[in-house]
Amino acid sequence: MANLKELKNRITSVTSTQKITKAMQMVAAAKLRRAQEAAENSRPYAQRMERMIASVASNLPSLDTAPPLVVGTGKDDVHLLVVVTAERGLCGAFNTNIVRAVRAKTRELQSAGKTVKLFCVGRKGQESLRRDLEGLIVEYVTLRDVKRISFADIRPISEKLSQMFTDGEFDICTVYYNAFKSVISQVVTDQQLIPVKLPEADAADDEDAVDLGGAIYEFEPEEDDLLGVLVPRNIAVQIYRSLLESGAAEQAARMTSMDNATRNAGDMIDSLTLTYNRTRQAIITKELIEIVSGAEAL
Repeated sequence: MANLKELKNRITSVTSTQKITKAMQMVAAAKLRRAQEAAENSRPYAQRMERMIASVASNLPSLDTAPPLVVGTGKDDVHLLVVVTAERGLCGAFNTNIVRAVRAKTRELQSAGKTVKLFCVGRKGQESLRRDLEGLIVEYVTLRDVKRISFADIRPISEKLSQMFTDGEFDICTVYYNAFKSVISQVVTDQQLIPVKLPEADAADDEDAVDLGGAIYEFEPEEDDLLGVLVPRNIAVQIYRSLLESGAAEQAARMTSMDNATRNAGDMIDSLTLTYNRTRQAIITKELIEIVSGAEAL
């Protein structure tokens, strides 16, 4: 049985830990609101960008004139996986879920005879993947010093991806990130960036579709030139969206994780306090018995 001093030290230690987890929970809750607003505000723009590219691409007379970022290389031998994770831990299974999904996809592609390359955005993903997949990591970007992600911070990443595709370093590029759904729900999401996966435009199912009454319109400049400008920007927009979604999901996961840690610390303090009181009572009772027994022996 632990003595009173050890129990008291443990209670003090757990209490200090509880104060830290409670503070981290409050900080995450404060950051979550702003991050959630940024993620939700980015969704309409990203979705409309994809819809606009689909509309322009549908008017191409032939895909032969479309930019390579739209039609791809015609092969799927080399896959580049962009892994978006957090720069810090203490957010539950947030980073683990992404790394697990990327490892599973890597094994699946390798078993099919494909070549896999990893582009890590975020320190935690790079640290986890380099343990067994270090040879596959071709690029690593950290945003640890960026307090609030802006579109300018994402542009170098999108330009690097476009340049790698132009240089023939991969055929298909897919980004993996945690999409924010709610405070207690973050969904691992994969989205193909290159070549652009054009959504099927169905005006009947599109609530925002506008009835043009059969009107025919022309593009200036030509559709292929327009796509040459829109598609690289769309890559940057989708990466920006994935990072905003990941940022909101990270704060939600950290808030939930720290809330659970605070509750567990409280339960542990209650258990240790009960043990401390029982131990103290047992020691007092033993001392009283010894005093009474000694007095009766005289």
